[in-house]
Amino acid sequence: MTNTAFFLFLLGIGLGIFLICFGTRQLTIQHKIPQPFKFKQSDITQWLRRWQEINGEVTNILPPSREMNEPMQINSEVTAYSFDRVIVCDTAEIAQFLIANNFHFEHNCAVLSIDGYPQNIFSTVMQMLKQNPDLKIYAFHSATPRGVTTINELRNSPNWFSGNNLIIYDLGLLPRHVFPSKNMWILKSDESVEQGRQIPSEVKQTLSKDELEWLESGFYVELESFSPGKLLQVVSQGIAKTQAVANGYTSTSENSLDSGDSSDDGIIFIGVDDDNRNVGFFASDSFG
Repeated sequence: MTNTAFFLFLLGIGLGIFLICFGTRQLTIQHKIPQPFKFKQSDITQWLRRWQEINGEVTNILPPSREMNEPMQINSEVTAYSFDRVIVCDTAEIAQFLIANNFHFEHNCAVLSIDGYPQNIFSTVMQMLKQNPDLKIYAFHSATPRGVTTINELRNSPNWFSGNNLIIYDLGLLPRHVFPSKNMWILKSDESVEQGRQIPSEVKQTLSKDELEWLESGFYVELESFSPGKLLQVVSQGIAKTQAVANGYTSTSENSLDSGDSSDDGIIFIGVDDDNRNVGFFASDSFG
């Protein structure tokens, strides 16, 4: 009887150690474990409608972003000025969210999306931005194939800042920010697999092998999965962190950092050689 109890005791200890080791290993590869939706969008709409029937209307939910094609007249005295910085989001929804929370007022910045939101003032705001030779550009995007190409489009598209030697900061979200995290909502889709295979070669140069494999496998994390407070915190702290870098370097072609070097403020310079021209950018080494 004693031997049986001792054997069961050892078996229990062994099983416990195995479960601890297995759980620890699962945490280290969590960025490769997608989390499926357990409900549909229609379910959320139904739950919200039912909640409002009992508790009253929810006033702080943003409506779907829509195109605003009717040009807005802006006073010429206003357009004579520019902004210190611009936040460019990879979706109209995130740009709408920042604007609705008065982020542009509090940080003296323009907020736009890479697809031209808000459409009714986009051209005017771009004219104002290009009047500032010291403009600071911040990209804010999801960890998706589309998101990681935002910097490349800002740098090379004639609709944005092609030909301008301006500093660009990548606030994330990047795959490297996902890997060490234990609580990000990771998704996976066949569509993302296809998009990952189409990432431009110049963008691939800015990603590590692990990041590229992760994206090409169809994994992604959307900014919309974070709380509003977290998103505002990330952008606010990202701007604050880059002030030291902005004070020390006047343009991406004049700094002396090599690819992968970092400052004391957690901002990494990512250099890309393009016809002997330094077209690197700065990226935060953490998400918020």
